[in-house]
Amino acid sequence: MDEILDRIARLGPGRRIVAIVGAPGSGKSTLAARLVAGLEDAVLVPMDGFHLDNRLLEADGLRGCKGAPQTFDAAGFVALMQRLKAGGELVYPIFDRALDLSVAGAGRVEAGHRLVVVEGNYLLLDRTPWRKLAGLWDLSIMLDVPMEELHRRLTARWQGLGRSPAEVMAHLENDLGNAELVLRESLPADLLVRPAPTASAGTP
Repeated sequence: MDEILDRIARLGPGRRIVAIVGAPGSGKSTLAARLVAGLEDAVLVPMDGFHLDNRLLEADGLRGCKGAPQTFDAAGFVALMQRLKAGGELVYPIFDRALDLSVAGAGRVEAGHRLVVVEGNYLLLDRTPWRKLAGLWDLSIMLDVPMEELHRRLTARWQGLGRSPAEVMAHLENDLGNAELVLRESLPADLLVRPAPTASAGTP
């Protein structure tokens, strides 16, 4: 965390955008929230608000792979990031995991926010149109978490949301496939971070 804060401090004046990138379950949201809470004039913008609605996914036969790159409004997300880079105020959608849908206009970046922390799986993905994002980040941070640890964290996530064993297995298959994609097809980050494993139940 000290190294990350030092890199942010050296970004200079004006609005700066920091990307927190990683696989599902890697701890992106936790790290991004900690950064924003500890810095003045900072705001968090999650990529997950650009999930396509389940009705559109079902119509396109994509409901079963929700979370994959093609299940997001990637062009809309790129456009929002370009507006962020230009400065000023804007609103953005936020994904409600419990309701499994995005809530429009639920977040706001104000003109006075100097630092925007963006977190998401595909912020460095080397695919069209995602690769347009790489040039917008003033600092990119990739969380590198072993697949075994991701499996454990994601299992706990879906169980905690009350999913059945069959649903947990389906979510795991999808999430871990997306995790492999992030690790395989992401462009290099400015900073690679390997978080410590999270203690499991019964571990002192």
